[in-house]
This record gives sequence, C-alpha cells and structure tokens, in this order.
Amino acid sequence: MGKCVHKGCGKVFADPEEDCVYHPGPPVFHEGQKGWKCCKPRVLTFEEFLSIPPCTTGKHSEVDDTPAPEPTKAAEGPPAAAPVPTPVVEEPESDDPDLEIPANATCRRKGCGASYDGSTAREEEKCVHHPGNPVFHEGSKGWSCCKRRVLEFDEFLKIPGCTEKTRHMFVGKAKPPGEEKVETVRNDFYQTPASVNVSLYLKKIDKDRAVIKFTADKIELDLPTTDNKRYQDTYELFAPIDPEQSSFRVLGTKLELTLVKGDQSSWPVLRKDDKWTGQRIQVGNAGRA
Repeated sequence: MGKCVHKGCGKVFADPEEDCVYHPGPPVFHEGQKGWKCCKPRVLTFEEFLSIPPCTTGKHSEVDDTPAPEPTKAAEGPPAAAPVPTPVVEEPESDDPDLEIPANATCRRKGCGASYDGSTAREEEKCVHHPGNPVFHEGSKGWSCCKRRVLEFDEFLKIPGCTEKTRHMFVGKAKPPGEEKVETVRNDFYQTPASVNVSLYLKKIDKDRAVIKFTADKIELDLPTTDNKRYQDTYELFAPIDPEQSSFRVLGTKLELTLVKGDQSSWPVLRKDDKWTGQRIQVGNAGRA
C-alpha cells in the first residue's frame, strides 16, 4: 500500500496501474487569484481552490514530480493574502450503513485519503483527518482544527490529520429520492481563429443519457449525472457555429465542447447575453495561459 503524492489525488493505493486523476502542474497564486498552472480555472477563495477538479489522468506515484512554482516577479509584489476562514469545527458525516461502498472508494474526510478494500472490518477502521477548515493567511497555511502552520503549499498538503474517528466516510448519507436540479455550472473557454473550446464543470455526467444538441446559434444541454442530479440549459451563442463540425466529450469532472466557428470573428464572451467585461479572451492553446 502506498499514498499517492500527486496534487489533487492523495489516495492510498495498492495497484500502481490504477488510474490517478490529478494536477501535474504547480499551484499558481497571483493577485488574489488561485489555480493550477496545468489548467485554466482561477478562483478567489482557498476552499474553491481545493475544489478545482483535477485535469489529468495518469498513474499513482509516491514520488512527487510536480514542477516547482515559478518565482514571482518583483514588480508583481507578494501574492494577496486570502481571508482567514472562520474556524468552525463540524462533526464529519458518517456512512449510511445501507449504502454499498464501491471498490477503491476514497475516504471523503480532509487529510485522510484511505481507500476501501473490504478486507478490514468497519469497526476497526481508524480515520485520521482534519475536521476543521483550511487557514490560509499572510503566507502561513494550516487547519483551524490544529495549531501547526507551514509556509509552503506542498507542506500544507502533508500536514497529518489531527483527529481520529472510528470508520472512514466513503459514501456519506443516502440522498433523498427525486432528482436534484442543478441551476448553474461553472464554465470557461478559450478560442483559436477557427474554434471556441468550452469546459462546463459538472461531475459524473451520465454519458449514456446526456443530450447535447448543436444548432447554428445555440447549444441545448440536458446533462443527468450518475448521482441523481440534472443540469438543463440552452446557451444562445455570441456568434454562429457550424453544428455539423462541432463536437463534445464527456469526462469525469466536466463536459468539453469544441464549437467550430461559422466565421472568423473573435468571441469576447460565450453567450450573447453575457456581460462583456472588456477583458481579452485567450486565443491559442489552453496550456499557454
């Protein structure tokens, strides 16, 4: 058994050939924004940063091969400090005894990362985790539930849990019957002269039931998920597309759309009713942002 050191994974694994979904790039903190160099999402709060879905699928590793963060240029000044989260310690959920735990499920409690293999009796499981919130302030990093503070983000991820609880939490509580409607999903896009490449961040989309319909001026979306949620919307696009050439791809954490432009115009926004901030939208490859 080993614990994967890839950023965004941290899973305890027995099979080195098991798929690992992680961030191969270093964290990026600049002017109050937080994200990963390997993908485009940028957020403002530390909680949102920890929730950015991993962007790359590979294999688990016990050797950290993440590139070191690039030094901040002197002219840019130090990264803006994030506000300290309110130190509220809540009792973590427990698993519903009536729910089946899938093989290789990962404990959901922060800082644990244990995997379920069915070989250990549930009453003998020891879950060492952080029940509190992350504290990320004025260069120091830690958890509200314990006193340890570190300076480097990599060291923060390695802070051992401070609370022990019998039984891990692999599946949580059963959800009430009925499908949950998802009102909005986060999205971002970049463009080339010929296409607009869009990411809609919604986990566990059911590939067999998802419906994505392209027309010349809009996209119709019906995206049920395997955990009983559903996102439905129609995107009225900023400019026309070629629906026959446009395509999509369903991934574990998002839907990727490739919209082939009907003309060579530049898109300042994705939807025609989106507010145009005047910010330049990238033209080129996502990895060069």
